[in-house]
Amino acid sequence: MKFVRKFYLFFLLLTAGMQVSANGLPQAVSQALEKAGIPQESVSIFVQPLEGGSPLLSMNAGKPMNPASTMKLVTTYAALKSLGPAYTWKTRIWPTGEIREGKLQGDLVIRGGGDPYLTLERMWLMQRALREKGVREISGNLVMDLSLYDLPPMDPGLFDGEPLAGYNAIPASLIANFNVQTVRLLPNGDIVEVRPELNLAGVKLTSKLKLTDGPCNGWRDSVKPGIPDIAVLEIVFEGSYPRACGEKELTLSLFSPAFNFAQVFRALWEESGGKWQGSAVFGKAPADVAPLVEFESPPLADVIRPLNKYSSNVMTRMLFLTLGQEKFGEPATLGKSVMAMRETLRGDNLDFTELFMENGAGLSRDARISAHSMGQVLLAAYKSPHFSELESALPIAATDGTLKKKFNGSAFSGHAHLKTGSLKDVRALAGYLNDRNGRRLALVMFINHENAGKSEAAQGELLEWVWQGAAAGSE
Repeated sequence: MKFVRKFYLFFLLLTAGMQVSANGLPQAVSQALEKAGIPQESVSIFVQPLEGGSPLLSMNAGKPMNPASTMKLVTTYAALKSLGPAYTWKTRIWPTGEIREGKLQGDLVIRGGGDPYLTLERMWLMQRALREKGVREISGNLVMDLSLYDLPPMDPGLFDGEPLAGYNAIPASLIANFNVQTVRLLPNGDIVEVRPELNLAGVKLTSKLKLTDGPCNGWRDSVKPGIPDIAVLEIVFEGSYPRACGEKELTLSLFSPAFNFAQVFRALWEESGGKWQGSAVFGKAPADVAPLVEFESPPLADVIRPLNKYSSNVMTRMLFLTLGQEKFGEPATLGKSVMAMRETLRGDNLDFTELFMENGAGLSRDARISAHSMGQVLLAAYKSPHFSELESALPIAATDGTLKKKFNGSAFSGHAHLKTGSLKDVRALAGYLNDRNGRRLALVMFINHENAGKSEAAQGELLEWVWQGAAAGSE
């Protein structure tokens, strides 16, 4: 009977024009991998219907692989299960003196609560809540309590030598706008002006960019920002910039989280007419005293949407730390988070011996999980009460997020919710796809190879195969 079933499967796929190779890999996928110079031993794939049964395709599925940012799926699933979709973070603020006629006669103490979504807009709302309490002017310092996290020193450039890249922003318990600043590049005559989105107090932006007359292709790679002397807080922009680009924005992680928070706080406070006479310093929040303002984040279900849609590393790293903090108490540490993650997964019989999580975000050369294990997470999430929250947070093929400009014009456009992953030698997809017959499937594809960057065609062929005919083969 097994032989008959296998023959029937092969016949269905063949007659549908979807030939498979000798090892069961769809022929179009094999050809795309061969064209890209990617050997099949560097690829792992797992495809299974959500209602259960045997996998429709499983190739090297038990092999530990670097999943890049698809690791965010594991962190997100564990967070929904452990914390719940209504979980929120709280940033608390205390005055240390009296408030007289709008002036705080003392310091303003703010304790970071690990909120990963203190955007510029939400920072403004937090300050508005402070103004509603009567504070218009701060005579003392901004005292930042960062004691919620206990982390080792982190070098933002350690991963790939790009310390100013937004994706390398390091986590902290008090972080503003994902710890990035946006600057605008504007050609003006024979020079390129660099203007910050916010006023950066005491920071000088110097443009040494040379205007070129070529097309506006790859302009980000030709702009080289750097901080030659941190003592003078000067950011120098070197390289070239095509005149044809016109005005562009560049998002950079320029400062430490604490310094960046102080910059954003001061800029927004003064833009709104507030005054702040002091400096930013470190300290502790008062014990057993109710805060003047308790600013609450959006619920977790809302936070994981930008986290996954746009693959925010710093948001995921903070979520990862929250898991350990809530499970084992303050302060949050990486060790506690790893233990909390494993304990949460084991609660659903997801005990993966090969799993290695460095920071929960996949920004790692050492992170590992197999395609089969990732597939089990997807299947468990489908059976969980919070599946709709997780699926809706994933990018939709050719529609939004990190997939907005991928697979355009494909038959499965709009039918696949997939988390992407990309490192120098890694490309990954993991998520859910509805085939043309309405059947729902979990799909994982990991590629670990120096030519992984050439694998988009192979990814598309696999998704096309699943959408067109994999469901028929499983009946």
